[in-house]
Amino acid sequence: MKQAAIMEHRRPWIRFDRNELSGAFGDFGTDFPLLVGLILVADLDPTSVLVMFGGMQVLTGLAYGLPMPVQPLKAMAVIVIGQKVSGNILYGGGIAIGILMLLLALSGLLEWLGRVVPKSVVRGIQFGLGVQLASLALGDFVQADGWPGYALAGASFLITLALMGNRRFPPAPVVILLGLGYALATRMDGDMLAQGVALTLPQLHTPTPADVWTGFLLLALPQLPLSLGNSVLATRQVVTDFFPERKLSLRRIGLTYSLMNLLNPLFGGIPTCHGSSGVAGHYTFGGRTGGSVIIEGSVYMALGLFLSRGFHLAIELFPKPMLGVILLFEALALMKLIADVAPVKGDFVLVLLVGLICVGLPYGYVIGLLVGTALSHLARGRFNPLAK
Repeated sequence: MKQAAIMEHRRPWIRFDRNELSGAFGDFGTDFPLLVGLILVADLDPTSVLVMFGGMQVLTGLAYGLPMPVQPLKAMAVIVIGQKVSGNILYGGGIAIGILMLLLALSGLLEWLGRVVPKSVVRGIQFGLGVQLASLALGDFVQADGWPGYALAGASFLITLALMGNRRFPPAPVVILLGLGYALATRMDGDMLAQGVALTLPQLHTPTPADVWTGFLLLALPQLPLSLGNSVLATRQVVTDFFPERKLSLRRIGLTYSLMNLLNPLFGGIPTCHGSSGVAGHYTFGGRTGGSVIIEGSVYMALGLFLSRGFHLAIELFPKPMLGVILLFEALALMKLIADVAPVKGDFVLVLLVGLICVGLPYGYVIGLLVGTALSHLARGRFNPLAK
């Protein structure tokens, strides 16, 4: 055991090999459908979104030396896609959440929350998000193309099920290639796609105070509890599970989260976060260093820089049923996380309650976090928010 710990300590900071390449696809099924949905619904510039998203992956891989993912903010994405929110408000929401997280990190409140919020509440928030993502996948994506779409979704589902957990051939790239082949064979003009190849750069953008305020109310407030539960608290826990020799503080995770969101909107990038499911995805498919995240980010940057208008055409025609299947598996993975609290009856009931609140009420993530935390501590008779 001691020898294994020494070997882990000597693990290189950055490595590029087939395992890191395989790990780079471990989070693809989470990111790509949400990126496509946001670009289409909010009419965002594909170059700006993809280059900035990939750039954040590269910087995060270099900064942490771990498969620390960069993901779209899921609660924001669900609201934007479901309610057809404009890109300007999305950018304003990114600035707002960046400021909020910066204040929480610098003030020490993140460390305090790490002591106060119980795991059962974190799992309830993740469960609620999984239900919402599954609803989006089955309701908006899988049904998009009628019976041909159902056939494509069925084939994608079976491929994903057969390859799930395969370290050499992860399912997401295979399913995406199937979808691209379907699009090229049925409705995509390859010549038009080729004509759209050109070097383009991200567009500068300046969110207005009105955009930031509206984004704060509509997007940042619903997102914050999920970010605290999943992007910060749960991410630190998963990193500790997989890399016990690496001691990451909640403050550091909060600071990189904040800096990404203060920078992204200025160049047309979407709000981003870290995520526990992303760490697990990269690790499961072989990623052990920052090289895994850097490879993924480089792919997104190349797509954004060189496919330009051609990529916009491609995502306009990209089969939504296939994207829905990928999103569905991500939703199931999130909901599956409640397994570690399921044996404790009181905790399991609290998980379900928090999840239902998140899904069923306006500002459900805020209410779920507050109500769940209060009930958990009251049930144990030890609620003391000042305790250390």
